Amino acid sequence: MPYHSTNRRVWVGPRRLPGTLYCPQRPSGLIIFAHGSGSSRLSPRNIYVAEQLVARDLACLLFDLLQEEEARDRHNVFDIALLAERVIEAIAWAPQEEGIGGLPLGLFGASTGAAAALVAAAEQPNAVAAVVSRGGRPDLAGAALPRVRAPTLLLVGGEDWDVLELNREALALMACEARLEIVPCATHLFEEAGALEEVVVRAGAWFLDHLTG
Repeated sequence: MPYHSTNRRVWVGPRRLPGTLYCPQRPSGLIIFAHGSGSSRLSPRNIYVAEQLVARDLACLLFDLLQEEEARDRHNVFDIALLAERVIEAIAWAPQEEGIGGLPLGLFGASTGAAAALVAAAEQPNAVAAVVSRGGRPDLAGAALPRVRAPTLLLVGGEDWDVLELNREALALMACEARLEIVPCATHLFEEAGALEEVVVRAGAWFLDHLTG
């Protein structure tokens, strides 16, 4: 669909983590992305999802959760508490940023980033209106899962067997509105024809329902 948007470089939080803000002319909400292990704000899959959400009038922030020197330490890449802290810093940063202040906020997490998003949602229940996990590891959020209050959608590929079972286990621990949806025939990275497009349709609907009512 045709739409007008602007993309601009931003520096997120007190550590000035590099990011890109994708913003439609009249955003109705803001989605903060939490990428998975080994990924960054330059992830082609997340950029694609962000551009499609912008077409639905949702602003999107993609940013690096770790500084360059931090990312060289593989332990940090899997440190859910550390990654969640950076997501919380982005949540605090957003209201002061031009063009997105005051917008209802959602979190979109992939892989280990989904766990970080859920921990952040549990810690910031009044700030986060919805969460979507794409091929995520919500089980790694551990004790935070029962404390999440934001409506949460877990999207998993039908052929991603191990992750699907881990998502079922995580879902059973959640007390909020939560749903597990399977994208048929998709594997972990949703590389199959039409799979990522299906993620966009479902994630977009979830965010619009819960951020804009």
